[in-house]
Amino acid sequence: MGTLEYNSSHPPIHIDDATLAHVKVIIGTKLRRQESFMMTWLSPTGDSSGRMTAWVHPSIPLVLAFDDQKMPSIDRARIARMMDGLNAHGELVIDTLSDS
Repeated sequence: MGTLEYNSSHPPIHIDDATLAHVKVIIGTKLRRQESFMMTWLSPTGDSSGRMTAWVHPSIPLVLAFDDQKMPSIDRARIARMMDGLNAHGELVIDTLSDS
């Protein structure tokens, strides 16, 4: 289980390593193009909010930490589905990506 820490203002988002590897490709692609977007995830159990959303922008610090030293393999079809969804809705919804 890896983590994504965005802007160091909230606890990190816990994401399985395989999904995090795909999220890394999507975020890297969008930010390299200077394209900002919304990212939504489920709040940790016990948090008062059920869902959190952040505006992802190239100027805001982002740290991705993988639990395993070996990077998971990347599925190009999964990347295409994720990018299509993000481009269609303007939002990357992380809590639905594990099922992709």
